Amino acid sequence: MSEPPDHDGHDHDHDGHDHDHDGHGHEDNEQVADLSGGETVQLSVPEMDCPSCAGKVRNSVQSLDAVDAVDAQVTTGTLTVTYDTDSATPADVAERVEKAGYTVESGVGETTETFTVPGMDCPSCAGKVEKALDAVDGVATYQTQPTTGTVIVTYDQSHATTDELTHAIENAGYEVTETTASGDSSGSDVAATESVWRSARAKKTWVSGGFVALGLLFEFLLGGQNVRVLSGPVAFTLADVLFLLAVAVGGQEIVRNGYYSLRNRNLDIDLLMTIAISGAIVVSLVFGEGLYMEAATLAVLFSVAELLERYSMDKARNSLRELMDLSPDEATVKRDGQEVTVPVEDVRVGDIVVVRPGEKIPMDGEVVDGESAVNQAPITGESVPVDKTDGDEVYAGTINEEGYLEVQVTSEAGDNTLSRIVEMVEDAQANKTEREQFVERFAGYYTPAVVAFAVLVTLTTPFALGVAWEQAIVYGLTLLVLACPCAFVISTPVSVVSGITSAAKNGVLIKGGNHLESMGEVEAVALDKTGTLTKGELTVTDVVALNGNSEADVLRCARGLESRSEHPIGEAIVEHATENGVGKRSIDEFESITGKGVRADLDGEAHYAGKPGFFEELGFDLSHVHAVTDGGVVTQTSRRLCERNNCLDLLEDVIPDLQSEGKTVVLVGTEDELEGVIAVADEVRPEANAAVSRLHDLGVAHVVMLTGDNERTARAIAEQVGVDDFRAELLPDEKVESIRDLTEAYEGVAMVGDGVNDAPALATATVGVAMGAAGTDTALETADIALMSDDLSRLPYLYELSHDANGVIRQNVWVSLGAKAALALAVPFGLVPIWAAVLVGDAGMTLGVTGNAMRLSRLTPTRED
Repeated sequence: MSEPPDHDGHDHDHDGHDHDHDGHGHEDNEQVADLSGGETVQLSVPEMDCPSCAGKVRNSVQSLDAVDAVDAQVTTGTLTVTYDTDSATPADVAERVEKAGYTVESGVGETTETFTVPGMDCPSCAGKVEKALDAVDGVATYQTQPTTGTVIVTYDQSHATTDELTHAIENAGYEVTETTASGDSSGSDVAATESVWRSARAKKTWVSGGFVALGLLFEFLLGGQNVRVLSGPVAFTLADVLFLLAVAVGGQEIVRNGYYSLRNRNLDIDLLMTIAISGAIVVSLVFGEGLYMEAATLAVLFSVAELLERYSMDKARNSLRELMDLSPDEATVKRDGQEVTVPVEDVRVGDIVVVRPGEKIPMDGEVVDGESAVNQAPITGESVPVDKTDGDEVYAGTINEEGYLEVQVTSEAGDNTLSRIVEMVEDAQANKTEREQFVERFAGYYTPAVVAFAVLVTLTTPFALGVAWEQAIVYGLTLLVLACPCAFVISTPVSVVSGITSAAKNGVLIKGGNHLESMGEVEAVALDKTGTLTKGELTVTDVVALNGNSEADVLRCARGLESRSEHPIGEAIVEHATENGVGKRSIDEFESITGKGVRADLDGEAHYAGKPGFFEELGFDLSHVHAVTDGGVVTQTSRRLCERNNCLDLLEDVIPDLQSEGKTVVLVGTEDELEGVIAVADEVRPEANAAVSRLHDLGVAHVVMLTGDNERTARAIAEQVGVDDFRAELLPDEKVESIRDLTEAYEGVAMVGDGVNDAPALATATVGVAMGAAGTDTALETADIALMSDDLSRLPYLYELSHDANGVIRQNVWVSLGAKAALALAVPFGLVPIWAAVLVGDAGMTLGVTGNAMRLSRLTPTRED
């Protein structure tokens, strides 16, 4: 949590999803979508960074009768409200947020601005910012993002200015380090993370800690020097004064935040700590119980816990910052015959960008000059650099390894592939998982229950357990500390952030925490054949020369015959012949014979290419054809298929055998002689078999291949890659029906396709995964998860990451909750000192769940996958 007053955002955030008037929150998006006739405003409240903060904001906003729905997103610091325009305005909503103690940084208007607010690092902080922004006239919507430390505000420039918004945020207790008008930056920013231990609050904490150390010194080690310095109705020793000074210095931020929480009737950690510290001092002054040391210890340790929480959030922010830092800030552009260096924001579509060896490519574009190998790992996760030459597409943030390139820019800085990935990763944090929603609902009951237990323990332990009233009060204060649900509230979102950003660095774009959770629980995976299990491009796989011809002779004739054909098979043959340096032959009288093949005169002699049946019609005996030997040694295909080493039975052996491997057979010859056999196939990806095997090893119960291809080809591919089942000759609607059948048989189904042709099936599955989405806008927009490269090994990595993320989330939730429950139950028996409640129950749990979540970043794809 940050320095500013905690709004109730945390507790309310949980409730806010149910009450969200704005409908901005993802959890309430469906609810808002059902509302009609209302206006939606999104407000950026950076200080609303914990469930407690969100609760304050939600309660305050819901006091407006015109509000229909409220969604407070603590992970983004955004408040979305749907309201009746006849009874309220955005300014009214913003005012309610500010009355909750939070600054509203954005609202309705003609411009959008991003504010960098490093101190806004928890939902409670975000709630305070939202409240402050609500009080600014002209603010239409805002989005607070504690995980990035940014606030995005939309406002009417005729009613508000950037300075006013900045002032409002800073009045909520958070420093604005940078503002960027919409359109002036290539992407969102992430708050800096270096200064947490040198912040103003940190300095106050260290000073306060010094006073506590001195007080403990005089209290326990230098008792003789612990003289009474003040006398009267209440006497103060030197140690007492030092403890009170520690509270005065270290408790400022706590009390200020607690004030905002109380004003908005939000029972959050700031209010609880304020009550605990104030209660200890009041009891000491009124009853002479001497709890100054406990009050000072609470103030210092809680401040330390807040700093540790800020540090933990910085760890999550760093993962996002690493993504955003991939793209350079400047580009070298050719203009008026000269090379000039300009900010990437000033580069226009159509500009020629110069990229030298070792430099990052600043913009998406197309190579117009030069050749080089480009490291695309930042975008696609591919470990091997990809050769680029004229006409090839390149992406911003990728690295030019060795050559000189000139790239024509094809998209604006804020609209390139990397920018879209970063934006989607940020947006994905707002899509709450089911576990996150459960935790937030639970937190709404947890805090009141523990507070009630604290009151009960304080009032009953003197009678039931015979403890002194002073000790009973300490027990109660200790339980108030444990009433904060922050550790298990952040346990899920921090895991989601870690998992999604780790995936993005490895070429997998996950569009939301809900999809991350769902992918880890699927029991069946359906794979499209073309373009997924196979490369999606026809290639020549076999050339069998016959009757004394060489492979080059066969390809030369085939190239001539197919050079005028527009059929994909013909294009594959021509490309293969060209790659092998086979020359051309003059062609005349070309004729395409529909459904059979082609005919043409090559160098004046009639030649044919086509299906086996076409050659049977021409009168050829395909059961006895002489094969070619190489230096007296029969070719491998001939030896395998022919008993006499110089004769092939094409009709019974060769053709069926090739077709059983999923290949299409083309015969080439003249009117009198068969010259050869060419087999063409959509080549299976080399990693397909290992990927399917790895999915089985990881626990996927059923892997099925779906294809519109014929059953013979489908069976051959299915056997080659090792899937459990296949379904062939499917139309698009039949693929959808197959997904529905799988969904009925298994708990969850992931469909993997190209993101375009398979869109209906992807949408029907529990999780839709698009392959090779880096250059496909449609796939990026429509799929739940996108594999940025054409590397199928990313699929088992995705499943493993998602499965591990679910495990981490479960561990974080139940360990943090169990630890707090155990500590709470041990308090009445004197087993938990108040310092342990702060360091273990609050700061320790926060660090623990964050560190556990960060383990996900260590998981990487392996080629064995």
